Amino acid sequence: MVDFSTSSLGTRNVEALSTTVDREAPPKQVYSISKVQKLPSSKLVVCHSENYPYAVFYCHATISEAYKVSMVGKDGTKVEAVAACHTDTAGFDPEHVAFKVLNVKPGTVPICHFLPQSDIVWSPNK
Repeated sequence: MVDFSTSSLGTRNVEALSTTVDREAPPKQVYSISKVQKLPSSKLVVCHSENYPYAVFYCHATISEAYKVSMVGKDGTKVEAVAACHTDTAGFDPEHVAFKVLNVKPGTVPICHFLPQSDIVWSPNK
């Protein structure tokens, strides 16, 4: 994973980020955003965990805007989340669930989402 990420990004000076929550199994609740920090590069590698009995990741290079988002839940739960915004969705599958849920067509608007705790985003440090 490290070799793929650093070779795809063209540098060994990288940061690995994932969403963290300060307690196990927090309830579904309203969160307030306290801070948003854009990552310095839109050239990223994202590694998605796969459902296997051992650690397996599907990694791919992408051009997306990514952010570190600090949030606090109504019960005080603190979350340091990673969010990604796909700014060029023109080549995406029009049947993707995001377009259906948002009632938009590919290429018309950016699609943003939070990444789960099990995913890792690799970004060059600048």
